[in-house]
Amino acid sequence: MLLKTFGWSFAVTALGLVAAVLYGGWTAFGIVAILSVLEISLSFDNAVVNAGILKKMNAFWQKIFLTIGVLIAVFGMRLVFPVVIVAVTASMGPIEAVDLALTDKDRYEQLVTDAHPSIAAFGGMFLLMIFLDFIFEERDIKWLGWLERPLAKLGKIDMLSVCVALIVLLITSMTFATHAHLHAGPADKAETVLLSGIAGLITYMIVGGLSGYFEDKLEEEEEREHEAEEEAERTGKPRSAVVLAGKAAFFMFLYLEVLDASFSFDGVIGAFAITNDIVLMALGLGIGAMYVRSLTVYLVRQGTLDDYVYLEHGAHYAIGALAGILLVTIQYEISELITGSIGVILIGWSFWSSVRRNRALAEAEGKAETSDKTEVSSGV
Repeated sequence: MLLKTFGWSFAVTALGLVAAVLYGGWTAFGIVAILSVLEISLSFDNAVVNAGILKKMNAFWQKIFLTIGVLIAVFGMRLVFPVVIVAVTASMGPIEAVDLALTDKDRYEQLVTDAHPSIAAFGGMFLLMIFLDFIFEERDIKWLGWLERPLAKLGKIDMLSVCVALIVLLITSMTFATHAHLHAGPADKAETVLLSGIAGLITYMIVGGLSGYFEDKLEEEEEREHEAEEEAERTGKPRSAVVLAGKAAFFMFLYLEVLDASFSFDGVIGAFAITNDIVLMALGLGIGAMYVRSLTVYLVRQGTLDDYVYLEHGAHYAIGALAGILLVTIQYEISELITGSIGVILIGWSFWSSVRRNRALAEAEGKAETSDKTEVSSGV
């Protein structure tokens, strides 16, 4: 079962790590490994969401999502998107960006370094919005209750996350941006960071809007299907289950692809906090994306990993940490080891907290059952 589900992921991992060693030695090996773990940790909650929706789809649409969808997610977002970001920020064509990265690494490194404040501002704002929308939302399950309870109360204020993000962007442009490594004056540097940050905010709102649109469409189709089932039961007439299931599955597929794209943004953008090398980035994110797909299949077939309820919290705190790191790197250089370790530590901490929670619940249920048996045997 494990080999059948994760076989392709294991194969891609082996090939990717070997390619990394051949490309840049053991340093490249370590960076690719860190990027793979980062991508898996940041996209774990995406796999859980995917699995919950895929369970409602028939085998045909599941296969479509896990074949066509993986091409879009792995080769589109994880491999092409980093090249597009570099090409846009460095004002060159995608083919030229790839050629430059492979043939003239020194010039490429300089161009990416000059473009880094734009990338960091754009990515930092996008990731910050994901984090803020998460911590300002009221949730039944809380990991760090002392922090999440008051923030959830503050989250009732309309547009609070946008206001906080814009304040952070303004402060960043007035501090870090004035010393950023750009071939321009302080005013131009601040303007570059401001424009890039606003672009990141707008991108997040567009992606979120599309996700919300398809989610609403999905709910409408499911509601129509439910009403058709009730009508068929009342009248005794057969209904076209295939047509209704097909419509619902189609909107599920569109919704999942938009959702995948949004989660791909945080992995790709977070990767820029670790390395500017698009080859290592493509290898690491590609490996990670394959495991996310395998996790989705595993969750559909087993439905067990969603018991670790704090993992979603850990992933979002890691996103928040990456957002802060990206904004700081506009001025200061931070080691890739530190950046990668923070995400791994937060994910590991949330996983261990989930395990402890499950043990405590199991012990409580065991004590309750023992107490009930004692009461029955004593005739109480």
